[in-house]
Amino acid sequence: MLVRRELLSLAAGAAMLPVMSQFAWAQAYPARPVHLVIGYAPGTAPDIVGRLLAQALSLRLGQQVVVDNRPGASSNLAVEVVVHAPPDGYTLLLETSTNASNAAFHNDLSFDFIRDTVPIASVGQGSYVLAVNPSFPAMTLPEFIAYAKANPGKVNYATAGTGSVPHFAGELFKTRVGIEIVHVPYKSNFYPDVIGGQVQATFAAVSSAIEFVKSGKLRALAVTGAKRVDGLPDVPTIGEFLPGYEMAGLFGIGGPKGVPTEVVDRLNGEISAVLSQADFKDRLLRLGTAPMAMASEDYGKLMASEVEKFAEIIRAANLKLE
Repeated sequence: MLVRRELLSLAAGAAMLPVMSQFAWAQAYPARPVHLVIGYAPGTAPDIVGRLLAQALSLRLGQQVVVDNRPGASSNLAVEVVVHAPPDGYTLLLETSTNASNAAFHNDLSFDFIRDTVPIASVGQGSYVLAVNPSFPAMTLPEFIAYAKANPGKVNYATAGTGSVPHFAGELFKTRVGIEIVHVPYKSNFYPDVIGGQVQATFAAVSSAIEFVKSGKLRALAVTGAKRVDGLPDVPTIGEFLPGYEMAGLFGIGGPKGVPTEVVDRLNGEISAVLSQADFKDRLLRLGTAPMAMASEDYGKLMASEVEKFAEIIRAANLKLE
């Protein structure tokens, strides 16, 4: 009888080993630096938000969160890096709504963004700004619309690329007001051309454009979100003139499919804690990004709904790859 009891005890202990090992491993995470892959160049809106988060998250995790910029192909190169990385929580992706728009816009990607990534945490929702070169004759949004209607096809606007969220912001605006302005997609920094007057306007992330606006190098006419931006309180929303118009971009964190639930929960909790810090919230708000914490499952549903939203815009505007 004693032998039988000992065998049962040993068997129960052995059965618990995988669970205990997984739990202990999750408790020890991270044991080395974590890499945050950002599909944009330094100084862009996602890079600014990602670096702020990486700095704050490093303090909470007790390990450095290293930013790894992998720009190219409208952030698709970065997604490829992450979906092929080991699903251990040490390679993360700074996700944006452009990942959702790419999923809706491209049918030749080597991955399925929703299927091949795991949602970890939402970070925030950022606004975009319609800004013009200071020499442009329009001082307000109504004047911009009037000028564009009087000069069809003669106003150009720059964005970070075809299929980017600013591109969709511009196309939705064109459709709603019935004007013809020309999209000029860039693969690199477009600000020198807008500031220099080669391109008259831009739809751009507030976080990257705000210093140009404050220095007078660009004139902000309106922001695309539902609310005015803390850093540009005098700039109206497009919706104030065009009820129902809204275009905002999500920022979040994802990883390769298969990241353990315990690690997802740990990261979600730590990121939510960062978003609750007053100084961090203030820095994001001044950059035109509203902090937005939510459960990983809810964030995943929200990103999936973004894909559907962009698919509807593509159909309505009959957009094609340029």
